[in-house]
Amino acid sequence: MRAVGIITEYNPFHNGHHYHAQQARRISGADVVVAVMSGHFLQRGEPALIDKWSRAQMALRCGVDVVVELPLPCACNSAPNFARGAVQVLDLFAPHLDSLCFGSESGDIDQLFKLAQLLDSYAEDGQPDLPARSGQTFPQARAQNLAQLGGDVASLNQPNNILSLAYLRALTSLGSKMRPFTIARHGAGYHDATPASSAIASATAIRNLVAEDASVQPYVPEAAWEVLQPLLHQQQHVDYARWFSMLLHSCLAEDKAADYYQFQPGLGQRIFQAALVAECLEELIAGIKARHITRTRVQRLLCYQLLHMAAGATEDFLQQTPPYLQLLGTTKDGELFLRQCRRAMPVPIINNFSRINAQLNRHYATDRRRKQQAEWMVALENRATRLYTLLLPGWQGGSRQWNYFNQPHRC
Repeated sequence: MRAVGIITEYNPFHNGHHYHAQQARRISGADVVVAVMSGHFLQRGEPALIDKWSRAQMALRCGVDVVVELPLPCACNSAPNFARGAVQVLDLFAPHLDSLCFGSESGDIDQLFKLAQLLDSYAEDGQPDLPARSGQTFPQARAQNLAQLGGDVASLNQPNNILSLAYLRALTSLGSKMRPFTIARHGAGYHDATPASSAIASATAIRNLVAEDASVQPYVPEAAWEVLQPLLHQQQHVDYARWFSMLLHSCLAEDKAADYYQFQPGLGQRIFQAALVAECLEELIAGIKARHITRTRVQRLLCYQLLHMAAGATEDFLQQTPPYLQLLGTTKDGELFLRQCRRAMPVPIINNFSRINAQLNRHYATDRRRKQQAEWMVALENRATRLYTLLLPGWQGGSRQWNYFNQPHRC
């Protein structure tokens, strides 16, 4: 069996995602679709609307065959680290997974390749990777540098194009043999705050409708709606007022000199001072943000502090292939595909967290460093999931060690 990989967040799964999964299978000629999906905290430094197992179940009902989790240090990170981590995960299934399909505003793989090569050639000339200049954010500096190189700057204002370039560059830098395909984003734009049509809405628009207690059913495939609707009805989705309270507590209680990932000198004190007076999330972010720091980066920094992501351990983790994969769900075809892959997989696939220590001990019996990385990742994922349960107004009790009590979905 041959597979095509897709890289996703599904926050939540909607009609545009259904179209992507269908087209990925069609244009690649693959037998199965493997999704690498972010867990409970996402690339923009925010919690997912609903839990990772429910999002995986929605995907499995709508054209995806295997869902594995993208490790949190990669999932909640800049586009290059997000893309690199996801490509590394998909490459673990080689040679059975031999293609990658991603959405883009461009829809033109040749154009995207040329721009990716331009970025790579700039770095190869010994220049930093399009550094931020004084008073500029990284995206502003990147656009200015690319304009001087003759690049299509307009493409860099479109979020899916930015990720597409990151995927292509990751494929090159990792020496991956996956064939890339792209499809033009169908219908709504990534940031569209309202639905684009009677059937298509961005995930942003859907989350806004949920916040307004408005119907989102027209924008979600029926099979996925059967999963989403009861979660919304029972309030088993993130309450963003709780999210602000959680962040505020973290900002006020933390050691202002702690060495968290991507923290620069003085940032802890800046965050503390902003938290002393902020009355909402927007005020907190505005109090931390500087001319050279984007809003999204501020949100990620707050996540790093909340989750106690130490700089050294996180940087070390990002330099390596993830030490294990957490399986979130499969279809019957997905089970057959995984059976085909398992013997040659260089890292263990975890079905059940209750047995993870035994699996890691067996797999890394002679590699102490990799075992320590795996244990660090387990601790981080458990901390993230425990905190995530506090954001759900409809939490129905039981142990908050959710990773140990939820099994992969079978469809």
